Amino acid sequence: KKVQIIENAIKEFKIISGQEPKVALLAALEVVNPDMPETVDAAVICKMAERGQIRGAQIDGPLALDNIVSVEAAAHKGIESAVAGHADIIIAPDLKTGNVLHKAIVYLAGYRVASIISGTSSPIVMTSRSDTLESKLLSVALASISCEIGK
Repeated sequence: KKVQIIENAIKEFKIISGQEPKVALLAALEVVNPDMPETVDAAVICKMAERGQIRGAQIDGPLALDNIVSVEAAAHKGIESAVAGHADIIIAPDLKTGNVLHKAIVYLAGYRVASIISGTSSPIVMTSRSDTLESKLLSVALASISCEIGK
């Protein structure tokens, strides 16, 4: 399922930007730990990408959030990665983490967002009851762009 989510995100990013995205696989830390399944998943997904099973993006993980958003944090930890500090797409390990990250981006960082579910026959607009009117309109616009360009 994570691979399918990544492939859908890559497709949507390319529709919007026309470029190859950098995909970061979020975990609590940046090393593989068998006791933390999300780190193992990230390592497997990266190996799949390395072997060409996932195409069209640079993918790296597991990466902690500081390494995903900060080149300096990654360098401090000795992480050499084209994705670290430059991620276009962040893949959360689960729905709960993704929800918290999304709300932090909106409410703490003040970012404008658009939300859709892709990989279906048509994109599905996915907003929260508390989203602003602007966010809801941006979500509809994103779904429309995805439908038109994705044909």
